[in-house]
Amino acid sequence: MTKADTYLVSDIHNILENGYKDVNPRPKYEDGTPAYTISVNHVTRKYDLSKGEFPISTLRRQAWKTGIREIFTIYQKPTNVLSEMAEMKVTWWDPWDIGDGTIGQRYGATVKRYDLLNNLIADIKKDPYGRRKIMSLWQEADLRETPGLAPCAFLTIWNVRGEYLDMCMIQRSGDMLTASGAGGINEIQYAALLMMVARATGYEAGVFTHFVANEQIYDRHIDNAHEILRRAETGETADQKPNLILNKESGCDITTITIEDFEMAGYEPMQPQLQFELGI
Repeated sequence: MTKADTYLVSDIHNILENGYKDVNPRPKYEDGTPAYTISVNHVTRKYDLSKGEFPISTLRRQAWKTGIREIFTIYQKPTNVLSEMAEMKVTWWDPWDIGDGTIGQRYGATVKRYDLLNNLIADIKKDPYGRRKIMSLWQEADLRETPGLAPCAFLTIWNVRGEYLDMCMIQRSGDMLTASGAGGINEIQYAALLMMVARATGYEAGVFTHFVANEQIYDRHIDNAHEILRRAETGETADQKPNLILNKESGCDITTITIEDFEMAGYEPMQPQLQFELGI
């Protein structure tokens, strides 16, 4: 198993054995039933990309290309317009339409308003060892301006370490088995973002650390949680070491990197794919 798989198995056991059930949950399933969760607080995972510890799970197939395309919609070509996301082949935000074809003043709209990515890159180049390299999607004015889902993965902190660029990502809440868990979409896409920013600033991608303040398994995902544990026990993917590669020919201009510049080497996840009902 990958390092991410090992984390995932441990985290599933932790939630199932030590988690607590929420009260009056906001999300609902498509049929209107309240989407209850079992949660734990303060989950941390750490990967060294320079040592090939790319965070992707082999215990279920991850839509890694769509995950990276979503990070494009937030940081590279920042937008909150669902039709523009769809042009980049990202449609999973459609259920969060606030009624005007957008997800509100959130995510890409916040990055664009404050020019967060360009400011970060300029700061890394100008003052590599400064300790104020932060991108925050949690802007109170933006949150009050429109309705919309408050950002889940909302804060990144960046540090230069010799030839390496390290980054930690803070997430207020995470649906572990669909997005936020070890080797899931959120870790894949933010590790890819680290690779992109490192390339743009002349460094190698180093350590990526992910902190989730509250991580959950939804009540209708528990059967899938047990299936993932069963798959881990078979050891079918034990020898895999998948790694994401950013083509060196893509250059250092972060705005021109495309999904075709990425290659996922050595990735053969277990089948069949698992289906998850979302709490919206």
